[in-house]
Amino acid sequence: MGSKLQLHQPHLSPEAENRKLRNSLRELTEEARNNEETLKRFHERELSLLGAETLPELLEILTRGMRDSFRLPCISLVLEDGNHELRHLLTGTGIPPEDFRDLIFVDDLERFHPLYQRLKTPWLGPFMGEEHRALFSHCSPVRSLALVPLIRRGTLVGSLNLGSPEKTRFTRHHATDFMHRLATIAAVCLENTANREHLVISGLTDALTGLHNRRYLERRLAEEVARARRYRHPLSCLFVDADHFKRVNDLYGHSTGDLVLREIALRMKGCLRASDVATRFGGEEFTLLLPQTDAREAFSLAERIRADIAETPVPVASDRVLSVTVSIGVSEMDLRRDDEDAGARLMADADAALYSAKRQGRNRVISGPLA
Repeated sequence: MGSKLQLHQPHLSPEAENRKLRNSLRELTEEARNNEETLKRFHERELSLLGAETLPELLEILTRGMRDSFRLPCISLVLEDGNHELRHLLTGTGIPPEDFRDLIFVDDLERFHPLYQRLKTPWLGPFMGEEHRALFSHCSPVRSLALVPLIRRGTLVGSLNLGSPEKTRFTRHHATDFMHRLATIAAVCLENTANREHLVISGLTDALTGLHNRRYLERRLAEEVARARRYRHPLSCLFVDADHFKRVNDLYGHSTGDLVLREIALRMKGCLRASDVATRFGGEEFTLLLPQTDAREAFSLAERIRADIAETPVPVASDRVLSVTVSIGVSEMDLRRDDEDAGARLMADADAALYSAKRQGRNRVISGPLA
């Protein structure tokens, strides 16, 4: 019989075996520590989401908060907002959507990107250039990413997109349970905060005209004055008053007067931007706050509103129309002065200009001191 060839694995010395065991233990300990830190970060984010009381606060947590918590340079939040409801709610809080750098509102998710046709669970993997560029247009480089769908009542409403410059940060081998749970909580919180904003706005809305009410104006005035000072942007104000309105009520009744006020409000809103603040100040008087608008632009807008109301009579019955005019006062905030009464002075100047327009014959626009 021939001799049998035997291959033996070399035996490790006790020292080498101990070194190998220590390295394995160190790797397992490091992995456990990383998992514990990951779980802690997700838990902290969940608590933050559940504690958010306003829509801006929630969106801040889902964008900058996520970026800071997970130490990622690239985050984006894509939300479907076909009827612009979320954008209007956000603007109504005094914080325009464009203030959120990482937030993308789209009218239709599937038209925005075909990946939303199949995104049902978190997807982790490599960044695929043009296929994913629209999600991180403001950020680079991205080499791996996690796309986390936000699903509410079985419907995809958006996605939270996490991007990393590291190729191995997000791979198909990573568990997604934490991400899925976080996304579920985020979708529920998004619906809850939107409903809460609706309730807040309903308490700050004039029932007759649908414009904001005076209480809302007081809140927004302070916010817009602070923003104008911070960014050195102009801020203007219009006071609008229906001419001879008491005569309308006396001759035709208060129901006709209500029709006239609603029509004035409708025509004013048709001339405004989403960032402008239109309120019914009281009775037949309206106040418009115009962020990032100087006196010249405000005067031009006021003339457009005045002409639009004066040129077309208001239908108040099947066989009757009324010619209606308004007087408008214009003012601009004085950015050279830094005092607590800037907002009150802005409105007082517009009010004074309005009464000057009344004295000069009505159906006209008059500018205040700075305007």
